[in-house]
Amino acid sequence: MAFKISAAEVKKLRDQTGAGMMDCKKALQEAEGDFDGAIEYLRKKGQKMTEKRADREAKEGVVLALTSEDNSKGIAVRISCETDFVAKNDEFVAFVASIAELALANFPENAEALAALELSAGKTVADALIEKTGVIGEKIELNSYGRVEAAKVISYVHMGNKAGVVVGFNKDVDNLETAGKDVAMQIAAMHPIAVDKDGVDASIVEKEIEIGKEVARNEGKPEQLLERIAMGKLNAFYKENTLLNQEFVKGHKQTVAQFLGTLDKDLTVTSFVHITLG
Repeated sequence: MAFKISAAEVKKLRDQTGAGMMDCKKALQEAEGDFDGAIEYLRKKGQKMTEKRADREAKEGVVLALTSEDNSKGIAVRISCETDFVAKNDEFVAFVASIAELALANFPENAEALAALELSAGKTVADALIEKTGVIGEKIELNSYGRVEAAKVISYVHMGNKAGVVVGFNKDVDNLETAGKDVAMQIAAMHPIAVDKDGVDASIVEKEIEIGKEVARNEGKPEQLLERIAMGKLNAFYKENTLLNQEFVKGHKQTVAQFLGTLDKDLTVTSFVHITLG
């Protein structure tokens, strides 16, 4: 005989966990009315679902970017799911927002530290993701997280929560709110890999030089000129792939660095985080 559960108890469990009414009722029945036991049941169900769907790809999801009230800190986070249907669900977006707000408030160093934070009474972000997997029936995971701290931080969310940017500047100046948003949109559109050439990983530089030499060699260029030709190609790579050296998409043949210079000669970008779906 099934353990009798009141509607009020089911509602209480639903309000705390976000699980479906029938799932909450089943959990309470299995735990014979013990509230903590019911929560544990839902978490285990989510864990089993996570293990079952480990080989599934979670390419959809929600990306959010937030800044602190004083604009000195910013975070971007991506919580992934399997379908666009779930990603557009208001309840799922609110769930991601709760994690983003937690991240901004605590400013953890990395995704692992964020996953360990307590999201609600006795439940970490990692626990909540497992629970949500059990409730929704899709693979739900914390895919990406990044943070920026600077004199002025501006955030931008692009394409219906499909991309988020936080960008830091070395100082605050007049009109930076608008201009900074334009720079954030530049990052979202042009996908720079670093602020400037000094931020490009040495392994990438080495690879680009080797590619440049090989291309020139295949074109029949003299061996003694390969290094010079490769360095020229590397400079072109910097112009295309580093933020300050890119052509400003809203400018008139200006680089991003030159655009910022029109606001203040010393204004520059210190760092940025760009997170996208896919």
